Amino acid sequence: METSKNINFVTLLLTAIAGFCDTITFVAADRIFSAHVTGNFIVFAYQMIKGADADAWIKLLTFPVFILAVIVGGWISSRFKNNHFLLCCEGIILILAGVLAYSSAGAGAQLLTVQMYVITMMIVFAMGFQNAFGKLYVKETHGPTTMMTGNVTQFSLDLGALLSSGFADLSYLTGLKKGLVTLGGFLLGCVLGAYVGKVFGLTGVVLPGVAMVICYFTTRSGKEIN
Repeated sequence: METSKNINFVTLLLTAIAGFCDTITFVAADRIFSAHVTGNFIVFAYQMIKGADADAWIKLLTFPVFILAVIVGGWISSRFKNNHFLLCCEGIILILAGVLAYSSAGAGAQLLTVQMYVITMMIVFAMGFQNAFGKLYVKETHGPTTMMTGNVTQFSLDLGALLSSGFADLSYLTGLKKGLVTLGGFLLGCVLGAYVGKVFGLTGVVLPGVAMVICYFTTRSGKEIN
């Protein structure tokens, strides 16, 4: 039971943080997705056909930054026994990004273009760590924490199976509960990220950074690999 509660907590926190970061960079950093970077293909293509300037090409930089982050994340994980140390590193990067945003322009103030992109790429790098964590430690969460399409699909399949059984097979309720934690956490993070991004700009990423570090210190016990 304790393990189940821990997974619920980690899943809820990680999905909320992913939704928060994805939304805050979209709102406060020229519509850039930081957690689900493939979405930047769509925004880039849209801006190009609308006659966007050279800044639109910066969105493509998220991919090599993300790839580098995943590689570094894998390297870090191979050298530390605590699975959640990678999350601690992610949190530290987010805190540094928020502090840099505040020191550069202040909370809610407009950052210079170069500063905005540097801070955004730091957030992308942090999200690369979270994606690496999800692939390396699949049993630590109920599913992917940064991309919701697969989770929505599984939730829909479980719901359909439960309805088809006439609510007789309650085993599907477990999957539905996991889906609610995952999807609910992401939605909550998106809403918070939109509000904080509008009011405080990229400085707001300090919040998920602190939450991630707290997650590390509250869940690290017993989370070691051989």
